[in-house]
Amino acid sequence: MPAEDLAEPGNPQGNPQWGKSTASAEEELFLEGPRGRGFELGRAIRIFWELIYGFRALHFVGPCITVFGSARFPPEHPYYALTRELGARIALAQFTVMTGGGPGLMEAANRGAKEAAGVSIGCNIVLPHEQKPNPYLDKWVQFRYFFIRKMMLVKYSYGFVAAPGGFGTLDELFEVATLIQTGKIKNFPVVLLGTEYWSPLLVFLRQSVLANAAISPRDLDEILVTDSPSEAVAHIQRCATENFGLRYVPRKPARLLFERGA
Repeated sequence: MPAEDLAEPGNPQGNPQWGKSTASAEEELFLEGPRGRGFELGRAIRIFWELIYGFRALHFVGPCITVFGSARFPPEHPYYALTRELGARIALAQFTVMTGGGPGLMEAANRGAKEAAGVSIGCNIVLPHEQKPNPYLDKWVQFRYFFIRKMMLVKYSYGFVAAPGGFGTLDELFEVATLIQTGKIKNFPVVLLGTEYWSPLLVFLRQSVLANAAISPRDLDEILVTDSPSEAVAHIQRCATENFGLRYVPRKPARLLFERGA
């Protein structure tokens, strides 16, 4: 979807619940326990088709870096400028910037990518009608099921950056950390952007979680904490090329599958 076709969202401070509610009643019903076999079969089919939709929509976006972050920081906040620079540097390193597509720091990362002539992608659950994605997206992909959206944010990425954020950002950060720890995905680089913001969390992880042997020292040692977007992107680029041998080869659309490419 062209960026000029997207409406500008409202002030995130005036709309603090961006993306926290849904326009789909199906999502609310999903975890409410078992239902009839026919109903559950229909749901399984809907989940399957939504997976196919996500695979088709994102197949040609190229290697991504996913940026997590709060929707509540306005453009004048220092973290917005920091994340905007991050998005630009990711784009200049020839990665696609992927976010949740909302305002705040998600917008900042997408905006930086667009200003650097990079590719900017947004993924989220179906939004209420009064809520809009940010205006700096080349492609906006909506999902009914939250777990599918979270999977897409991970599947196409070679690195993850957590900018300052709340419960949603923490959820996404710790899910990635858990997938790496358990070997479900490769040891992709994880960066925390904003040392002052993340320091209390790291103190808790070291003094309580690590001290009680609930995680290993390696789990924390492999997370980069920095205030420098250039350091963050250099670290991700080095890991992607040296550890995983990333060499981007554009995929060709298959006419038989009615594919149009990026």
